[in-house]
Amino acid sequence: MLLEVNDLHVFYGRIEALKGISFNVNDGEIVTLIGANGAGKTTTMRTVSGVRSVAQGSIIFDGQDITKMPPHERVKLGICQAPEGRGIFPGMTVRENLEMGTYVRGGNAVEKASDLEHVFTLFPRLQERITQLGGTLSGGEQQMLAIGRALMSRPRLLLLDEPSMGLAPMLIAQIFQIIKQINSNGISVLLVEQNATQALRTAQRGYVLETGHVVKEGSGQLLLDDPAVRAAYLGG
Repeated sequence: MLLEVNDLHVFYGRIEALKGISFNVNDGEIVTLIGANGAGKTTTMRTVSGVRSVAQGSIIFDGQDITKMPPHERVKLGICQAPEGRGIFPGMTVRENLEMGTYVRGGNAVEKASDLEHVFTLFPRLQERITQLGGTLSGGEQQMLAIGRALMSRPRLLLLDEPSMGLAPMLIAQIFQIIKQINSNGISVLLVEQNATQALRTAQRGYVLETGHVVKEGSGQLLLDDPAVRAAYLGG
């Protein structure tokens, strides 16, 4: 098991956002968290990446307790996030944004060039825009850049928070194909996504969050076929 989250409680002030959730991600797996706005999905991602502190519970990564580990140390272990809203640096070029992904892990020039080439293989559009400022890219290009920057950190677990937000249907399909391709290269993925149908079709397993609780879990297909899940999140 690569990631194991046990009885996680997280607060914003006095408000308890996560109320004892538990889930896991196996090595080489895509796992998705689905749920309505306010269910605790983004808080979960921020807590796994180390941005939010844990009031109770534990986070185990590859057998190591990282519950109190700072975010940059988690990046060194291989936990990297493409955050909700993309979070790119608008005043930096595409190349500079991507190179920021290597800041914590380091590496020599040959390794960085190899990683850059890999990102451009996945996202040829970024190579075409390599000298363009991040803030001038389209929404889809910015999402590609956010994922590419995370990949430059050489993740073992890639956290993707709402990768399809604000994108046209054709681009959404492309992004999910790329997520599958990333996973086929041996990178585990924890995915938060409002497009629940697409997420469950992509993931091997899923968890349904409601107001800080896990209320259902199962294979992607099992959840797709669940009448309650279909009625609440899949529009049918």
